[in-house]
Amino acid sequence: MYIGLISDTHGTFDSPLMKFLEPVDEIWHAGDFGNLETAEKIVAFKPMKGVYGNCDGQELRYDNPLFRVFDCAGMKVLMTHIGGYPGHYDRRALALIEEYRPDIFVCGHSHILRVMNDRKMGFMVINPGAAGEYGFHTVRTALRFHIDQGSIHDMEVYELARKQAVL
Repeated sequence: MYIGLISDTHGTFDSPLMKFLEPVDEIWHAGDFGNLETAEKIVAFKPMKGVYGNCDGQELRYDNPLFRVFDCAGMKVLMTHIGGYPGHYDRRALALIEEYRPDIFVCGHSHILRVMNDRKMGFMVINPGAAGEYGFHTVRTALRFHIDQGSIHDMEVYELARKQAVL
């Protein structure tokens, strides 16, 4: 399965991002879509699994829960918007991690791209950073990777120039 991973689009799903995500089979969105139109545009483009973020309204929360747990090609994935990273997990995220014991933990919120192993708990933590125009980040980021037979491989980071400096 070829996965595209984005977060914190905040209303932006434009042609450079779509071009990067064109070859993937499915898009995972780790919250803060920005508006319903953005979520609908992503779903019309590719199959999507998403969670809502702290900036997303009720209209997005119907189809995008607070967290998702699912299997992808032999790996258990836990996705939520506010998560943290090894040694610094949000308390609610840590409770979900302890309950579900994922192979991959996906989160967003920080606007900081991170891919790291939690060696203590035995899983990979992935935050794709922010794919949208709005926020404090200086570069928009997205990821794509393959998951096959319980293994994640060939991860690519895409950096997108910001069109404007909007805080």
